[in-house]
Amino acid sequence: MVMDEIFDKLRELQNILLERIEIEKEIQEIPKILNTQEDVLARLKKGFIDKNQECEKVRVSVGDLRNQLFEAESSRERAERLLGSSENFNMRDLEILDRERRESADKEQRFRRELQKEERRFSDLTEEIKRSTSLIEQQKQDLAGRRQSIDEEITAKKEQLVRLGEREREISDGLDKDLLFKFDRIIRHKMGKGIVSIKGGVCTGCHMILPAQFANQVRKGEDIVFCPYCSRILYYEESDQNLAEKDYFDIEEAGSLADLDDLDDEEDEIVNIDYEE
Repeated sequence: MVMDEIFDKLRELQNILLERIEIEKEIQEIPKILNTQEDVLARLKKGFIDKNQECEKVRVSVGDLRNQLFEAESSRERAERLLGSSENFNMRDLEILDRERRESADKEQRFRRELQKEERRFSDLTEEIKRSTSLIEQQKQDLAGRRQSIDEEITAKKEQLVRLGEREREISDGLDKDLLFKFDRIIRHKMGKGIVSIKGGVCTGCHMILPAQFANQVRKGEDIVFCPYCSRILYYEESDQNLAEKDYFDIEEAGSLADLDDLDDEEDEIVNIDYEE
């Protein structure tokens, strides 16, 4: 296979790999859309539980206040009945009954106010619980619908990956496996550029000026040559520009040397997708 044909295959393969990598990232990112909705649902459920617990406490409080109010009313009524038959009591007894009547009446008023307050609170909490229940059910339905939509979207993208994989295998036929492996890694680490041209002695990937002898080796097109600075595959492209007129490129901005052995040691974040799913 002549070098021009290999370069053509690599350029076409580069486009496919870029599309595949993008789809793989989307497959990873799509489920994260559910996180917000799941967080909302979790907060609603927690709020529902908290309100139920608070409502139960208020319900118990209402029951206690009703009992206390009943006892205060009974005590007041008893004292009033006894005072109505005052001829059977001496002055000391009457004073005790009158004090009991007044204290019971005060308690009755206090318990009634507290009871009314707690009953309103209980009613408000009951309404809030009803609204929370409705919101939770609605959120569950929305979440279920979103999950189904996401599953369909992921299925469609996996089908795209299958088609890209078939095209990738077709284009890769006849190319060295080690070269394909390195090419894939270069594209993932070099923002989508795995094969670039050399113009006027400059690598168009990292914009570093290459030694004349090295540039001549690329121009001959006899072997696959990697840029000694950015590790991308190089091919020669005719240019009328004079090397002396090229823009100055700061070596610190372009980056340091990065040969493929170092690249192989880097931590990968390659997404493994099962094309058969």
